[in-house]
Amino acid sequence: MYPAATPRPRPRARDLGIVVGPTPTGPLNALTDVPEVRVGHTTVRSRPDVHSGVTAVLPEGVRPGAPLPAGVFVGNGYGKLVGATQLAELGELETPVLLTSTLSAFRAADALVGWVLEQPGNEEVLSLNPVVGECNDGYLSDIRSRPVREEHVRAALDGASAGPVPEGCVGAGTGTVALGFKAGIGTSSRIPEVAGRRFTVGTLVQANFGGTLRVLGRTLAPPKPSPEDARPPAETGSCMIVVATDAPLDARQLTRVARRAVFALARTGAAYSHGSGDYAVAFTTARPGTAPPLADATLSPLFEAVLDAVEEAVLNSLLTATTTTGHAGRTVPALPVDQLLTDMRLDSEGLSFGSGRP
Repeated sequence: MYPAATPRPRPRARDLGIVVGPTPTGPLNALTDVPEVRVGHTTVRSRPDVHSGVTAVLPEGVRPGAPLPAGVFVGNGYGKLVGATQLAELGELETPVLLTSTLSAFRAADALVGWVLEQPGNEEVLSLNPVVGECNDGYLSDIRSRPVREEHVRAALDGASAGPVPEGCVGAGTGTVALGFKAGIGTSSRIPEVAGRRFTVGTLVQANFGGTLRVLGRTLAPPKPSPEDARPPAETGSCMIVVATDAPLDARQLTRVARRAVFALARTGAAYSHGSGDYAVAFTTARPGTAPPLADATLSPLFEAVLDAVEEAVLNSLLTATTTTGHAGRTVPALPVDQLLTDMRLDSEGLSFGSGRP
């Protein structure tokens, strides 16, 4: 078990001058730019066969009896989003959100229930709705071993912070593959102006879906693999997206936000195929009664911010991931930065690693 807080070895999109949309980012360009939201990872790796983990998103103070408004949207339902029906029915999030490996989702849900019941104020709780999303990391990891256990879930929850969010091959993204390249966790944020006020929107993706990569509208196909390293078929895969905001929205409006998050995957080349589970969960930290919900007619800048932030989060998940050799000797390469810059015909001046804003 590794707590996963290592320095970032590869660039993010903005480090390369790749800027998605005109809306400014938050200071970290991460989900944790939204006030009162923390993120934690536990990476579970036992080379060569296990490359997995769990990622936790914790809104401050969320619990049974004190839920937050939330929405969910299913782009393609080939997945196991634990807690989805109650989330859709009531429009309320009452636990942290966990992301993990497909066959570990149910152990993770049980561990989350145990953790929530132990929190102060929950001594009389008799029912709760754990929310756990998943992607299938079985191409690079021995998924049948179900390596994510209770201690890993608790470590991610207890270690969650409001600081920079590690990306790439970490937590729930340790073994994932997207668009023909090694992928993982990616995050991004925006600060749109809505109805004369500034709000923060943060996104986090667990990228594991098929299709052909597009960067700012330009296609970048992966090199053809050797027979022994054939990538997962394009029709398989999934993507879990978490969107957080501090804008006062109700559950219906947050479902509209979640819908835009799934739409954004199309910008990156997603196939939305039969075997893909494409889900978004959106919540606000603005509790009901603190401010009236924003009018629907004012929400377009927020929708645009979500589209841009999800697109950039996917790019960050690819750019920060590293080449991985895993189960059965399979290897998936990282997205080659030099090839990306060449294919996009970007001016090399000022595009050195670390030169961009966060």
